[in-house]
Amino acid sequence: MNPDLEPYPAYKDSGVPWLGDIPAHWQQSPGRACFVETKTPNVGMQETTVLSLSYGQIVVRPPEKLHGLVPASFETYQIIEPYDIVIRPTDLQNDWVSLRTGLARTRGIITSAYMRLRTKDSLAPEYGHLLLHAYDLKKVFYGLGSGLRQNLSWRDFKYLPCLVPSPGEQAAIVRFLDYVDRRIRRYIRAKKKLIALLEEQKQAFIQRAVTRGLDPNVRLKPSGVEWLGEMPEQWQVVSLGVAADSIQTGPFGSQLHASEYVTGGIPVINPSHMRDGRIQFDPAIAISKRKARELERHALQAGDVVMARRGELGRCALVCEAEDGWLCGTGSLRIRPKSQLFVSEYLVLLLGSPGVRDMLSLSSIGATMNNLNAGMVGQLRLPRPHLQEQRQVVEHINSELGKIQSALFGAQREIDLIREYRTCLIADVVTGKLDVREAAANLPDEADVPEDWDADGTEEESDEDLAQADGEADDED
Repeated sequence: MNPDLEPYPAYKDSGVPWLGDIPAHWQQSPGRACFVETKTPNVGMQETTVLSLSYGQIVVRPPEKLHGLVPASFETYQIIEPYDIVIRPTDLQNDWVSLRTGLARTRGIITSAYMRLRTKDSLAPEYGHLLLHAYDLKKVFYGLGSGLRQNLSWRDFKYLPCLVPSPGEQAAIVRFLDYVDRRIRRYIRAKKKLIALLEEQKQAFIQRAVTRGLDPNVRLKPSGVEWLGEMPEQWQVVSLGVAADSIQTGPFGSQLHASEYVTGGIPVINPSHMRDGRIQFDPAIAISKRKARELERHALQAGDVVMARRGELGRCALVCEAEDGWLCGTGSLRIRPKSQLFVSEYLVLLLGSPGVRDMLSLSSIGATMNNLNAGMVGQLRLPRPHLQEQRQVVEHINSELGKIQSALFGAQREIDLIREYRTCLIADVVTGKLDVREAAANLPDEADVPEDWDADGTEEESDEDLAQADGEADDED
């Protein structure tokens, strides 16, 4: 990935601490000399293609995805033209992670709350966007802004120090970073495919172990359960309602409001805190001891299984000694299995297996989101080996999954590292810390790039695991 890039031969002090030294032959100008703010209202519905700033990209929002906070009329939106730079200027105080700049590639409309900038003659649009994108990555914008929620305005960009290489050098920077970004996106796609295959392997392994046991030669019998099919003849089928001392949903929304959360209190466990069968709590999602006493019927104890009752069904986690006394959240439900019927660790693996997940989805209700209640979960029919065999299955799965988990961790770590490399590279190249002129001149022509180099045009970065990895969510209009 061009590791031999060198600095420029001569530098000068920019006079700006966060820019440091810049190439001696580069110009430095205020933002007003490089950009102009413009806004064209969508009066008369001149344009109907709705755009969104999502993960640093300007994307078209299909009509079927236009839900949530959309206006009564899109006449309130503004028109965006190709090569316009879009800035999300709002809420810097509360959101330090989202990417706030994007370069439009198509005509459309976007919320008027966003800023629309165009480059002047001194900057090519692609380089102008890269410059602001680099500032975005370096978190420069968070030292700007005004108002209660620290919003950006044209005044912040009007005096923003901007670096202006020659037109030829701007083109070289754009060409080089586009080439490297294509390679990185291709690399990430390959790693994501590997992760998906490993996850499939992991789920298939768990599914077989919890529904067939460890003996490949065991005699089977019909289970009478559609999703399960055959099972070992010594096993029984039992409904979860019979196998549990209690199944308790979390508190209603009227009983627990987000405004009652405190940092460092008694943790509240929601579905997002359940990962790989374990609880990973958020210290900010907690309540006071006094509030916990009001909701004590929803308290967790060691050996419980906490489970998502909406959204991604089948997501569940074991409650360990360290989590005893924590609280089941609104989007979760608590299962307290009878110790003479189920080993809690085995039940977690069983409830998270693909067969049970599919069954839960079929049983769920809700027009826009899968939703479960205690009655539905209690009707779930499950295979039940003897307790000793359950313990053996748990031990075997934990032993064998270590290899798969290690491979998954390694692949995800490689994605994280290449993203960090991309962030640093963009910032270093655009601010003149690395000279890419020779490297850009030696890149292959577009005609020499294989057809499958970037088949879908962009790296899909809108799925949940990438959002979590980047620490950001989709920027809604």
